[in-house]
Amino acid sequence: MAQTKTVTPSGTKRTPRTLAGTVATGQDHSRKDALAMYEAALRLMQAGKYVEAHSAFQTMLGTCPGDLADRVRMYMNACLSQAAKGKTVFATHEERYDYAVSLLNDGNYEDAREHFTMILQQNDKADYAFYGLAVLASMTGDSHTCLEHLTEAIRQNPRNRIQARADSDFQDMTDDPRFTELLYPEV
Repeated sequence: MAQTKTVTPSGTKRTPRTLAGTVATGQDHSRKDALAMYEAALRLMQAGKYVEAHSAFQTMLGTCPGDLADRVRMYMNACLSQAAKGKTVFATHEERYDYAVSLLNDGNYEDAREHFTMILQQNDKADYAFYGLAVLASMTGDSHTCLEHLTEAIRQNPRNRIQARADSDFQDMTDDPRFTELLYPEV
């Protein structure tokens, strides 16, 4: 077995050693390879490519050093969990809307916004998605955006005006004269 020699300041060559003994060159290269694969799999995971990352982790699991195996298994489980999250399938826009409302009620504002926006990307006539974005903006204290989205929801479906009058999610908007004017134009 070939050993890598280290040159000391006195000029003598010394073989690297560990507490367990001498480091074998072949093991050192395989550890470097395993770490490179591990880092590549982590980059995939950080990029949101959970299926690909899971596959990369699974490939290296059989050959990785024991100290990495536990981390690899943990990351594999995290990849499976994240990949399963993204697999929610909706038959209709209304189902996606109901899901977005549940996210909103749970305080997952950015996820809810993403789903309302997806509805509008597929159907810009979805007044209920504009209404949902208005509620979201009201709940997060963005009165200007709330009024913009609510105005569009009402323009597309005047019944949204009646619904907004009784909706407690707009309670923070009641002191805004623009909100009152939008909901009660006849006064």
